[in-house]
Amino acid sequence: MAREFPLIPQVVPHVQTKLRSIQTALPAPESIPVLESLLATEPIAMTGQPPTLWDHAEGFQVYDRWGNCWIDWSSGVLVTNAGHSHPAIIRAIVEQAQAKLLTNYAFPTEMRAKLTKRLSDLLPEPMKKIFLLTVGSETVECAIKLCRANGAKVGGRAKNVIVSYEKAFHGRTMGSQQAGGIPVLKEWIVNLDPGFVQVPFPDGFRTTDTSFAAFERSLAEQGVTPDRVAGVILETYQGGSAAFAPVEYMQQMREWCTKHGVLLVCDEVQAGFGRTGTLWGFTHYGIVPDLTTWGKGVSSSLPLAFVAGPPAILDMFPPGSMSSTHTGNPICCAAALANIDVILNENLAEQARLMGDRLHGHLRSLQAKYPSRIGDVSGKGLVAGMHCIKDGGIEPDGDLAFEVVKRCWEKGVLMFNPVGFGGATVKICPPLVITAEAIDESCEVLASAFAEAV
Repeated sequence: MAREFPLIPQVVPHVQTKLRSIQTALPAPESIPVLESLLATEPIAMTGQPPTLWDHAEGFQVYDRWGNCWIDWSSGVLVTNAGHSHPAIIRAIVEQAQAKLLTNYAFPTEMRAKLTKRLSDLLPEPMKKIFLLTVGSETVECAIKLCRANGAKVGGRAKNVIVSYEKAFHGRTMGSQQAGGIPVLKEWIVNLDPGFVQVPFPDGFRTTDTSFAAFERSLAEQGVTPDRVAGVILETYQGGSAAFAPVEYMQQMREWCTKHGVLLVCDEVQAGFGRTGTLWGFTHYGIVPDLTTWGKGVSSSLPLAFVAGPPAILDMFPPGSMSSTHTGNPICCAAALANIDVILNENLAEQARLMGDRLHGHLRSLQAKYPSRIGDVSGKGLVAGMHCIKDGGIEPDGDLAFEVVKRCWEKGVLMFNPVGFGGATVKICPPLVITAEAIDESCEVLASAFAEAV
């Protein structure tokens, strides 16, 4: 059942602290004409988020024009790792725009060369080739293409199966949604490609068997033999739950893929660039995948994404056969270069680890207080999923999760709508520049909202 925020302003208690300010009814009455204009001119699919009309955002705070300020627990949607409107990123964008090169398709530019070299130098072997794109879905489509092309090369055309995971989200284009593990999102496709299969994700909560044997058993039950598998793709952590796979599982997966000539793809679109407390999310597993897909936090601002992998894989297609209209847009490249410097120079991966420990401590305390309503808390660093359940079981409680998000919004902590299985996961992912004071204050708001909601 869809859960919507009403566009009729509701009177809420005023809030005024150093970090939060709610001074109007919500949504702000003056914002209603713009919200109604969007509703009239955009697809209804664009609705569903708390109706805060963003005016500007700085660091870990989001502001409207009418005196309201929220602590941001969304980072846009896990984009602003370096914080909103970081001065170095703004400066890089302005300087490149003033250089009078705004776009160039696939023609060479020095800015693109700087970024691909920077990324190639940072990433571990063998990920030394970088293909710049625009959004995460594009990178997943590209990874599927590379997996199948490589599968045909090493094992013939029958080696074309892409294995992914139940409850996974990899994007909204046709290929990325077929790799996704949320059936309702691909009903529109109708004629599903039989070369995509999903297996249970070993999160230890909804899938209690976290053994690698369960992966092999699931493939066998679906009639898929290893010689037919071209690629295994998984989110480094599942976006809908913030759940990681066990380390031992991923290390066995690495061995299995190598043994059977299968490309292992880690989707780092949400996990990369310090979000999980390490620069790359896959570092937690002690492995190096064959291909990685990236986006969101690479620029902390403008649309940019990329695929990274070894030359033998990225160079399979001839000149002109892999490109995108906005590949390596120079302004986006400038933003990304500045963002990488900020993340490294300000040690934001370590900041995410430290603040993440603080955040997860608060969340575990809240879970201990409400064990029959919070089934699990997952994540690492500055990403967390709080899984709301109905009293007395593990059935997801999307209504409770929505009410928690709504009440937090009314109190000055901004999140996107609940995600994951049953729409019952409260997703927490603030910018990596968030302070200990802001973590403590926003977790106090969460605890208050949860107490009211139950």
